Amino acid sequence: MKKSKWKTYAFWILLSEATGALSAWLSRGGTELYSETILQPPLSPPAVLFPIVWSILYALMGIGAARIFLAEPSPARSRSLGLFLAQLAVNFFWSIIFFNLQAFGFAFLWILLLWSLILLMILSFRQVDQLAARLQLPYLLWVSFAAYLNFGVWLLNR
Repeated sequence: MKKSKWKTYAFWILLSEATGALSAWLSRGGTELYSETILQPPLSPPAVLFPIVWSILYALMGIGAARIFLAEPSPARSRSLGLFLAQLAVNFFWSIIFFNLQAFGFAFLWILLLWSLILLMILSFRQVDQLAARLQLPYLLWVSFAAYLNFGVWLLNR
């Protein structure tokens, strides 16, 4: 891998990981309160699993975004990067809405928006780079599972 490609991959991975880390840091108090006081639906994984899974997913997001960035300039490439940044911003705020505000119903609507943006991003990525699109499938699956958990928490804690 050329040095410039290495820097590109490092930038997009670090951007993704830093976004997730900042969101987690800002919602850490709400996360602790959540684990102590909120009823959780069946299949809720242990809390230790979340940072592991999210770290992997943010890395995959960054790799996919770097591949798109390195592609030939085109309207599809620009649209893909715009969708990537949009979903990353929506992703950032979900934890704050869910954990800090404990607005579980609004967080469920927000995660549906996130899911839609991820799907649009995957479809857009697919027009530019097939592998970049496939790398986002675990993210879409995890957010689908997170939406189930969010909905379950909302129902159990109204």
